[in-house]
Amino acid sequence: MTIKRGRIAFVFVISATLAACGSGSASLAVSPDEGVATSEPTGAIGSPLAQTETDWGRIWDRLPAGFPTVPGSTPGAETATGAASANLVVDGTEAQEIATSMQTQLVQAGFAIDGLSGPLEDGGYVLDMTGSEAGCVLQVSVSPMGGLTAITIL
Repeated sequence: MTIKRGRIAFVFVISATLAACGSGSASLAVSPDEGVATSEPTGAIGSPLAQTETDWGRIWDRLPAGFPTVPGSTPGAETATGAASANLVVDGTEAQEIATSMQTQLVQAGFAIDGLSGPLEDGGYVLDMTGSEAGCVLQVSVSPMGGLTAITIL
């Protein structure tokens, strides 16, 4: 990949990621990203992403295209414990490795680190981040579950 292409890709990822914390009326061109939607994709290309109010706060109903992901992850509805922007699973990867990888990708996308907690009693980690827009917060929970690792993004 040339430097110019790398910069273009980086700018796209930052734009898509920061749009995730914008108002529900933002118009981000989205396409269903295999392994990212938590249920049926909502909205069509060019439509705003839907949001849901939860006890944790407002979350996207799915992640926008270009949002940092974990290589090899797939939808993990069987590990879902409540509303989330994404419930993913990946085979046999270390929870700490996933949490630190997501932390690196999200910092590169413009998020600030609020904290990385872990290992927790279950061997999991929780990553809390803040976006540049007021009120924009993000939480990534990573938990080992036998031969799988569950990833929940709020």
